[in-house]
Amino acid sequence: MISRIVALALALGAPAVALAKPLDVRAAKTAIDAGFDKAWPDLEALYRDIHSHPELAFQETRTSALLAERMRKLGFEVTEHVGKTGVVAILRNGPGPVVLVRTELDALPMEEKTGLPYASRVQQTDEDGKLTFVDHSCGHDAHMAWWVGTAEQLAAMKDRWHGTLMFVAQPAEEAIGGAKAMVADGLFTRFPKADFGFAAHVGPALAATVDVKQGVVTSTSDTILITFKGVGAHGSMPDKSIDPIVEGAHFIDDVQSVISRQKDPQKFGVVTVGAFNAGVAPNIIPDHADLKLTLRSYDPEVRKVLVDGVTRTARAVADMAGAPAPDIRQPSAATAVYNDSGLAADEAGVLKAALGGDRVTLSPEAKPGATASEDYSELVAGGIARSVFFMIGGYEAKTIADYKAKGQPLPVNHSPFFAPAPEPSIRTGVETLTLAVLSVAGR
Repeated sequence: MISRIVALALALGAPAVALAKPLDVRAAKTAIDAGFDKAWPDLEALYRDIHSHPELAFQETRTSALLAERMRKLGFEVTEHVGKTGVVAILRNGPGPVVLVRTELDALPMEEKTGLPYASRVQQTDEDGKLTFVDHSCGHDAHMAWWVGTAEQLAAMKDRWHGTLMFVAQPAEEAIGGAKAMVADGLFTRFPKADFGFAAHVGPALAATVDVKQGVVTSTSDTILITFKGVGAHGSMPDKSIDPIVEGAHFIDDVQSVISRQKDPQKFGVVTVGAFNAGVAPNIIPDHADLKLTLRSYDPEVRKVLVDGVTRTARAVADMAGAPAPDIRQPSAATAVYNDSGLAADEAGVLKAALGGDRVTLSPEAKPGATASEDYSELVAGGIARSVFFMIGGYEAKTIADYKAKGQPLPVNHSPFFAPAPEPSIRTGVETLTLAVLSVAGR
């Protein structure tokens, strides 16, 4: 077929073009692993440093500066403070596709309980002005390490690829706002739009395994903040009050009927109240109560049912209490992450050839995606033509067996005990992302 295309082009007087050679998967894998083995002590030190010094959304100043310095040393052209604390690193290597590789920078406002020797004891002030512990309990520390490791491999393998690398370190993924902030700050106008985009996430599956999902990968995410208003009074005089705590309690019970009675039971949807803050003393009925919710879904119609149902329920609860209408705000939202099915199948084929069929799974579109969410979708919508988001396992077989023997579930992302095994997780991340780039930009 290639020879016929070239012959036809010559017959029409068109200049012959250099066609990319198929990726030599085994040779690439050998080179990546050799480079990783050499780089691992330094990457491990970087991982432990980042893990020990986590930073909250849009406060990742130390983290972003650390990554920017590493990328400059590799020869990348680095721009800091994109979308407040984001980093964009560009490496050009002749004509060819623009390939974006993304990591996240931020950690979570929670206390780590892993007992690791390099566990975080960092505290920062959160968006509400409260001092909180901070923990990389979602795995972004591993993501940053394999992001740097992938950049190192590709910088050392410039004879194997052509085009432009666009490495993006995104702030505030946990707050579902960093990707949108980077796009608004000119991510795809100050810098090139991407022909291909790749990202990956570590999770509670067997270490060194990769799941490549076709179609929907993660759910949509909608954050809703509700303030129920009341009338404050003495705790012994409830008749003189309108109790916002009672309003909030009614709401928490009633809002689940949106799931059980308004949502299509065959479609995924979750309404979770993650925070309920009200009052300061046992003998004071406060004048307001603040609730924080997260809504998750795959389907746009279900998403609308959830948002409308939450809003309607909150207003009805306040009306029933004779209270003023509640304040309802939606500060952040992200659509589902969607993998290009054809590119996902291609990448799964490359990874199976390199890592072995027992380590790589291609999940079809019909299989449900993850119930967690990601704002990487904002980058895809903003300026990435075709994209794949990989899921990488982080737990060694012995750890999985130990939890099973104790009859306990594995700690998942956002658990204070979440502790993926660094070496196999980061190695697999480097292998996966480096091979993905080479598969679309290889010489």
